[in-house]
Amino acid sequence: MSNLTNNRLNVTMTAAQITAVKTALTTINTNMPFLIGLTIDERAGLPKIDVSNKAFTQDAINAAVNNSAMLPAFISTTNMQTDLQLFDQIDELRGMVAQVLEKLEDTQMLAGSESYVNALTAYKLFGAAASAGVAGSDSVYDQLKQRFNNNGSSEATAP
Repeated sequence: MSNLTNNRLNVTMTAAQITAVKTALTTINTNMPFLIGLTIDERAGLPKIDVSNKAFTQDAINAAVNNSAMLPAFISTTNMQTDLQLFDQIDELRGMVAQVLEKLEDTQMLAGSESYVNALTAYKLFGAAASAGVAGSDSVYDQLKQRFNNNGSSEATAP
């Protein structure tokens, strides 16, 4: 639960920081032009590699390299090795990217939460001011309370 007196974040990014991050992300994309996107059906339909079948895959590659004469010409051990190497390389990078993404998501969540909790508090205070007859507070409170007027819609209700 957020604490109004404990504001863990109180920063914004400079335009230069945003530009630098966008440039870094563009550099990542530029350095990996082979990245592709799959459809939902492709993602669901592809056999996936995990710890146990990765070991199997490595064993099968070794067997194929050592016994290539037993395999048809359309089986490329070089392609098998290249694909597994790329899998391993991306696996290492994914861990680093996942950490950054988690921090981005957590920071965004905390910033939004802190802002929203303070907005709700301000809303309640405007309501109290309107109830107490403070001049001008009625219109502010009425404007803000529209967010919580349900009227059968799927809008949020006031806390």
